Amino acid sequence: MSRWPLRPHPATPCAAVQRLEVSLVREPDGWRLSYALAGALPALRLPHPSEHPGPTDGLWRHTCFEAFVGTVGSARYHEFNFSPSGDWAAYAFAAEHQRDPAAPTGPAPRIACTHDARTLRLTAWLPADALPAMGGVLGLSAVVETTDGALSYWALAHPRAQPDFHQAAGWTARLPDNRRP
Repeated sequence: MSRWPLRPHPATPCAAVQRLEVSLVREPDGWRLSYALAGALPALRLPHPSEHPGPTDGLWRHTCFEAFVGTVGSARYHEFNFSPSGDWAAYAFAAEHQRDPAAPTGPAPRIACTHDARTLRLTAWLPADALPAMGGVLGLSAVVETTDGALSYWALAHPRAQPDFHQAAGWTARLPDNRRP
């Protein structure tokens, strides 16, 4: 298992969040990403569970958790968004901010979310073929919305003056080998 802390962008702090971290576990048929947010959850705006969760655009406008997956030496990458509502999004990009609608985005992730007054846990399972076999880089991030509508942007690293999760310089996690044993 690998575990990484996320940090708020200096321009968007959030006093309600004490800790936000992500862990990644290789499973026999895929990968399990687990996001853990600790803090004053009543101060956050969390999406309500969806009756029929599915692919949804614009999840980043509210509290959601994200993963950017690339391969060393390639401009191509995938973006996955996971909402506490159970909704999700998957996008393929040919280069930074250049969506490639013709590229496959893979099967739907499975999402589970639980929370109490102090901790929110979101787990997303991705099939093994959603991530590169080797040489994979991972940008882990989150958007956190407070009850007053302010957004805070969290990531492994923030290489720009403005929050931008698509910036590969912020993808500092390396994927373990994804080849089958």
